[in-house]
Amino acid sequence: MTVDWARHLIIAPVLLPMVAAAIILLLKEQRVVAKRVIALGTAAALLGVSIALLMQVASAGFAGQRATVAYLVGNWPAPVGIVLVLDWLSALMLVLTSTLGLTSLIYATARWDRAGPRFHALFLFQLMGLNGAFLTGDLFNLFVFFEVLLAASFGLLLHGSGKARIKAALHYVAINVATSLLFLIGAAMVYGVTGTLNMADLTLRIRAVGPENLALLQSGMAILGIAFLVKAGMYPLGFWLPRTYAAAAPPVAALFAILSKVGIYALLRVYLLLFGIQGGNFGEEWLLFGGMATIAFGMIGVLAVRTLTRIAGYSLIVSAGTLLAAVGAGEGDVLAGALFYLVSSTLGISAFYLLIELIDRRDMGPLAAGEPVFDDEYAGPPDERETEVGVVIPATLAIIGGGFAFCALLIAGLPPLSGFIAKFAMIDGLLNLGEKVAPATWVLIALMIGSGLATLISTSRAGIDLIWGPSDMPQPALRVSEAVPVGLLLVVCLGLMVFAGPVMRYMERAGQSLGDRQGYVQAVLGASRIAAQEGRP
Repeated sequence: MTVDWARHLIIAPVLLPMVAAAIILLLKEQRVVAKRVIALGTAAALLGVSIALLMQVASAGFAGQRATVAYLVGNWPAPVGIVLVLDWLSALMLVLTSTLGLTSLIYATARWDRAGPRFHALFLFQLMGLNGAFLTGDLFNLFVFFEVLLAASFGLLLHGSGKARIKAALHYVAINVATSLLFLIGAAMVYGVTGTLNMADLTLRIRAVGPENLALLQSGMAILGIAFLVKAGMYPLGFWLPRTYAAAAPPVAALFAILSKVGIYALLRVYLLLFGIQGGNFGEEWLLFGGMATIAFGMIGVLAVRTLTRIAGYSLIVSAGTLLAAVGAGEGDVLAGALFYLVSSTLGISAFYLLIELIDRRDMGPLAAGEPVFDDEYAGPPDERETEVGVVIPATLAIIGGGFAFCALLIAGLPPLSGFIAKFAMIDGLLNLGEKVAPATWVLIALMIGSGLATLISTSRAGIDLIWGPSDMPQPALRVSEAVPVGLLLVVCLGLMVFAGPVMRYMERAGQSLGDRQGYVQAVLGASRIAAQEGRP
């Protein structure tokens, strides 16, 4: 009997971090090196597996074959058993999660993983929850993986202790426990009406719901939507996000940059799958106007705050609002541009969170522990200093300043970087939705452009104050483990710009697959089950 390893690879993004985290929990806290080796090896393996899965989907899809693949855990048939579904969007999110996980973990090895106990185990459980949420084909298991990643995020948010982190964690726990309760209530109402929580099975059973149960089903879906929007950070439900992320340790905040995208992914997956892009039943207007309000709220916040951590938090709010409004405004090219923007903005903000700690360290002097990799201190005699012509820019300042400028331009969406390409694609799609452009569409375009201008103003002001302004403090030490992950994230963003054509073609196919309910159901339930449900021989 031959084993289809390609198909079994789908469960690896969930299984690998779970097993590695369990092994790490068996080790004593003093065995830091062993934990780092296991965690980094697992994160690197996850990235390799995710890329392999994405290539598998792309090669099948572009060859005209079915790209959506279902994995039946324990070989129990759907909808009874647990099913994992790999398609264009889930493969993309796996690669994005693995990239952030590996870079954040490398950065943490500089010193942050020693700031508290069980960091590596919590980090891997977080990756397990994220990967499971992106792969699951069942609403209840989506809830389970949400709880796994939230439980791990509670511990990671408290990592390093401190009054600010404890206060932020208490707010975070209270909000997310209430959100989880809403999720559970909404899922229970949907199950009570349809008798299933398998998303492929739901697409068939929803059609058969009678008018006497339709209000109950719509109420359950609305409650689920509120839970997803809280996690996505939609105004006024995302008021907690900037303060919470500002309190987290830098590598934790860099990974948290993808958490709001989990809520957006759930909206895309559940509502477009169950009701279809043209269905008009999943509240497009609510997403459009709510997304625009979120962009406006984020713009005001970006301009009002002066600390870099708050700027990054409100930039996340702006990106979430842009994605929600784009999903509510249109389809096709708009959705493809939104997916491109999702990847670009998440990578840019994650790199920004890592850079913030290096910038703030400049005001506190060099790091006490460790040998510097870039020694910027001028060692010449005093008389040589007097004969200098011009200004010598220290190596650390040049690296940090260059990375900061790149992130600022990327998040603001200025050409020719990937942030600009994504916004241009969304705007072009919005203008081509119909013969006449709606007034709300013009408002959304103005907000997208204005949010980029607000981000540019805020980051330029902060850069002048914190980086390029005069300082009497000696330049801090910059380690390879701190510079490399930031560089890797920015190189990926450069790759998105250079290979924008192939990437955009992938995003277009990912957007189209979200409306392909028939293909999704066939992959999960099989053609015979669909025929039986629809009464065909």
